[in-house]
Amino acid sequence: MILRRIAGPALAAGLLVATAGAGEEEPSDAKQAAASVADLAWMTGTWSGPVGGGNVLEENWTTPKAGSIQSLVRMTGANGTSMVELIVIEEEGDTLRLRLQQWDPGMKPRTTEPSVMTLEEMGEHTVAFRAEEGAMFAKLTYTRDGDSFTIGIQNHKGGQVNLPLKAAP
Repeated sequence: MILRRIAGPALAAGLLVATAGAGEEEPSDAKQAAASVADLAWMTGTWSGPVGGGNVLEENWTTPKAGSIQSLVRMTGANGTSMVELIVIEEEGDTLRLRLQQWDPGMKPRTTEPSVMTLEEMGEHTVAFRAEEGAMFAKLTYTRDGDSFTIGIQNHKGGQVNLPLKAAP
């Protein structure tokens, strides 16, 4: 189920007035707003945290603009940078699509094509994407709570790992 806001405050107010006291559900033909990257502005910033094995993961999310939001990700450790990743979330039709590509040192791609995921659910400070065929992960969830930013990664066997990051100075 995708959680979205009703298009515009005037429409929402009109629906409330029209249905007040009537005990009826919202009309089925009520228009809902298309998913927008503007709703992901809460992701903007630099987030960092340990991810095991002495490694640190950093995610640098841009401000949403022109129908997209991006993150440059890197994993570093004692032996240098072990992985770089580019994540792009774009508005496509009435939904959002996430694409990610990872590289090893020397810009050697880990996969021939980017992983593609489609919006599954969006809340005030959380968003989840479900894999399309061939994606690296089954599900990705991003959640922010103040200065905490958590990435939830579900693999194709149902295993789940959460990566807690903090706002970087």
